[in-house]
Amino acid sequence: MSGVFIGALFGTIFVVANAHSPLPPAVGNTLRVLAVLTFAGLPALALSAGRQAPPAAAQGSAESQPPWFRGKFALVVVAEVVLLIGGNLALRAAGAPEETAVAWIALIVGLHFVALMAVWKRRSIAVPGVALTVLGAAGLAMAAGPAVAWVPFVSGVLSGVALLGGSAYAVLQASRHPYPAAPTPQP
Repeated sequence: MSGVFIGALFGTIFVVANAHSPLPPAVGNTLRVLAVLTFAGLPALALSAGRQAPPAAAQGSAESQPPWFRGKFALVVVAEVVLLIGGNLALRAAGAPEETAVAWIALIVGLHFVALMAVWKRRSIAVPGVALTVLGAAGLAMAAGPAVAWVPFVSGVLSGVALLGGSAYAVLQASRHPYPAAPTPQP
């Protein structure tokens, strides 16, 4: 669940940081409150799912579980950080509007999820990955025209909604589909 909460945290940050003008203040504030409430509600859902999980011994030892956060994962994260920093520096140097920063972040974070789908063999993370990639690319395209003021909404708020929605879906799935009971040893 740690990956789910990291995604939800970043989704909340996307919404809180980008729900501003040209949105009316009441709409922006409502979106911020909903994002924070969604994030705050996820631990309760996760605890519900956790109560249904078998004891750690029944799930297998740490050595038998996949190394989710090592090896290729580390390479994907390093590439993501390099692209985030390098791309934003290049956009600034090229004189791109400041709104392109959030679009670039959404694009790279989305691509990071797509790469992790291949590394982890988990198709479920392709949905937020593709959503953020598309929203980031759309924001970069919008930044070149008169709709530049809407880039934070499209690439920021909607990306945050995608991350929060994906995280909430993952937690709900875990609470609805508890781990199967460990097999009983046969004599």
